[in-house]
Formats: sequence, C-alpha cells, structure tokens
Amino acid sequence: MAVETKFVVVRKGEEKMTFANKKEADAYDKMLDMAEAFTDWLLQHQPGLDETQAETLGLLIAEQKDAVQHILRTSKLPEAAPSADITVAEKDDHEEVAEEATSTKKVRAVKAA
Repeated sequence: MAVETKFVVVRKGEEKMTFANKKEADAYDKMLDMAEAFTDWLLQHQPGLDETQAETLGLLIAEQKDAVQHILRTSKLPEAAPSADITVAEKDDHEEVAEEATSTKKVRAVKAA
C-alpha cells in the first residue's frame, strides 16, 4: 500500500486546489490572499462594480502579479513570452544563445524571434 501526502488549500470550507508539496500549496494560498485583498480594494474604490466581476479582476491581478509589477515600475507592458510552438531550428538557435550566455560570466538578454 502506498502512502501519499497531499496539501489541500481550503477557503471558506471549500477545497480550492490540491498540491503534492507544501511550497506550491503555500504559494497558491498566498495568491488567493492577494486576490481577496485586490477584490476588497476594487469594491471599495468602485462601489458600482459587481462582486463577481471584482473577484474575477482580483484573481486576474493576483495571478498576473509579475506583469502588474512590471507595468507599475515601467509604465509599459511586459514583452510577450516566446511562443511555445517554435520550430526545431529556432529552438536550436535559442539553446545556442542560452549556452553562450551561461558559458561566459556576463549574462545578456536575447529577444526571441
């Protein structure tokens, strides 16, 4: 018989998500705390906003916190991540650039094609 440890994030008596390790469960719980804070903030500043919409927006902001922080710091949208469906040749080019960057002490940013 196998024994499995599962970490379950529970909010208001409802199971939200199950994780295999505590670190991921804690990160998700923290994100939900942040989403709740954003929801409350949105409802305070936009009283006409529907609660469901505020919850959706709060969750979106919390899930995309890195992009939101980038926008707040730079007043610009973050660059889009490279597409997952690149060709094998493009993948090889990206790997060569990554190898060059890691083989030298200087690390440089490379914009994907």
